[in-house]
Amino acid sequence: MIKKKILVGLMLLFLSPAFAQQEQPAGQIKQMTLQESIRYALDNNQEVKKAAYDEQIAKEQIRETKSVGLPQVSASGGLDYFPALPTQILPGELAGQPGQDIPVQFGKDYNAKANLQVNQLLFNKSYFVGLEAAKTAKDLYRLRSQMVQEDLIYNIGTSYLMALQTKEQFNTIDANLERLTQLEKIMQLQYENDLVKKVDVNRIRVSRVNLDNQKQSLSTMFEQQKNMLKFFMGMPLEQDIDLQDATILLEKVDPAALDVNAAATGKTQFQLLSTQKRLTSLQEKNIKSGYYPTLSAYGQYGYQTQRNELFDSNIPWFKSSVVGLQVNIPIFDGFKKDAQAKQARLEMLKLDEDMEQFTTNTAVTLTNAVSQLQNSQDAIAAQEGNVALAQEVYDTTNQLYKEGLSPLTDLLEAEVQLREAKTNLNNEVLKFKIAQLNYLQATGELQSLTK
Repeated sequence: MIKKKILVGLMLLFLSPAFAQQEQPAGQIKQMTLQESIRYALDNNQEVKKAAYDEQIAKEQIRETKSVGLPQVSASGGLDYFPALPTQILPGELAGQPGQDIPVQFGKDYNAKANLQVNQLLFNKSYFVGLEAAKTAKDLYRLRSQMVQEDLIYNIGTSYLMALQTKEQFNTIDANLERLTQLEKIMQLQYENDLVKKVDVNRIRVSRVNLDNQKQSLSTMFEQQKNMLKFFMGMPLEQDIDLQDATILLEKVDPAALDVNAAATGKTQFQLLSTQKRLTSLQEKNIKSGYYPTLSAYGQYGYQTQRNELFDSNIPWFKSSVVGLQVNIPIFDGFKKDAQAKQARLEMLKLDEDMEQFTTNTAVTLTNAVSQLQNSQDAIAAQEGNVALAQEVYDTTNQLYKEGLSPLTDLLEAEVQLREAKTNLNNEVLKFKIAQLNYLQATGELQSLTK
C-alpha cells in the first residue's frame, strides 16, 4: 500500500506540465532581432557593398564624360641624331650644271623640338546627349543598389521567420518530450512492481524515441536555417546567434483602399524599368546625333633647333605656332545609324511590355498578400481555440489516466493532438508574418523594417 502511494506521488510530480529549456552552446552568442539582423546585413552583405561600388563608378563615369568637353592639353618633345644625314638628288640646273645630278645633304646632325598642343571641342551633339545619359546611368545604379537592399531585406525576413518558427517548435517538442520521459520512468517503476504491462512501457518508449528523433532533425534544420541567415547577413558562420523577435508593425489593411497602379509605380523595380527606358531613349538620341557635324579648335606652340653640336649655343631655338578649326561632316554610313536607332526603339517597346507585366504581377502579389493576411488572422484565431481545446482534452485525459479511468493509448493520443495543435498554430503565425512581408514587398515598403 505504501509502495502504491509512492508511485502515485511520483506520477503526480512527473506528469505536471514542464516547459523545455534549450541548451545554450558554448561561446559568445549574439542576440539578434529581425530589425537588428537587417541592419547588420545592410552593413556587411557583399552584394550591398558591390552595389555601393557601382554607384561610385557611375559618379566617376560622369566625370569621365565631362572631361571630353574640357580643354585637352598635351606636351611633346624629341631629339633626333643623324650619324649619316639623308641625301637627296637635285637637278644640276639648280647649280648651273645642266644634265648632271647633284647629291645634296640637308639638315644638321642633331634636331631637337618641344611642343605644347591644346584641343577644344566646340560642338558635338553626342557630347551633350552623353552627359544626360551619364546622369541617368547614375540614377540607374542608385536604383539597382536600392533593389539589392530590398531583395536582401526580403531574404533576411523570410530566413529569419522560418528559423524563428523552428525555434518556437522546440518549446512544444521539449515540453512533450519531458512529459514522455518522466512518464516512461513512472511506467518502468510500475512495471517493476507488476502494476502495468511491458507493452505499456514499450508504447511510451516508442513515442519518446520518435519525438527525440524529431527533435534531432529539427535541431539540424534549425542550424541550417541559421547558417543561411548568416550567409545573407554577411556574418561569419562560426558566430552563433540567438533569434529574439520578429515583430512587423503593419497598419490595418483595407482592401478597398488599395491602389495597384500607385503601388506598382512606387516600387523600385518599376522605377528601374522606367529609368532603363529613359536611358534607351537617350541611346537612340545619341545615335541620331551622329548625323550632326562636329567642330573643334586646336592650337600648337613649340620650339625647334638643328645643330651639328648638341650644345652649340650659337644656333638658337626657333619658335613656331599654329591655330585652326576642324570640322567633320558625316555624309553616308550605309544606313548603320538608322539600323541602330531602330534597334533602340524596339528595346523601348520591350521595356513597355516589361512595365505592363510588372504592374500585373504587382496586382497579383498584392491581392494574394492581402488575402493571406485575412485568412491567416482567421486561422490563427481558430488554431488558438483549437490549442486551448486540445490542452483541455489532454489535462482531462491525464487526470482520468491517473485515476485509472482512461487507458494509456488515450493519453498518448491526447498528447499527439496537443502537439499537432500547437504546431499548426505555429505554422499559421509563420504564414501570417510571411504574408506581412509579402505585403510590404508588394507595396514597396520593405525599407520600413530597418527602422
